[in-house]
Formats: sequence, C-alpha cells, structure tokens
Amino acid sequence: MEETSIPALMTLVSDLGFPVVLVLYLLFRFEKRITTLAIAIDNLKDAISRDR
Repeated sequence: MEETSIPALMTLVSDLGFPVVLVLYLLFRFEKRITTLAIAIDNLKDAISRDR
C-alpha cells in the first residue's frame, strides 16, 4: 500500500474490519523484507555448503 488517504482507509476498515485491514497492511509492508531475508538465507546456505 502506497500513500493512502485517510478516507480510503476508513472505507476499508468499515467494509472489511480492522483486523483484516491490519493484516493486509503488514503483509504488503513486510513482503520486501521477507524476500530479502529468503535471499540472504539462500546465500548463507550456499556459503556453508562450499566450506564443507
């Protein structure tokens, strides 16, 4: 979710409910971080397997 206006957020909250809106916000916000962590874990796994 990019910069979203307050009325649009209020509409989502009233239509879907606060917990659903919160989960969607957190999912979109942390998606990039999760992808970056997955890449780092793969790189670490490769580095460890090369050292053995």
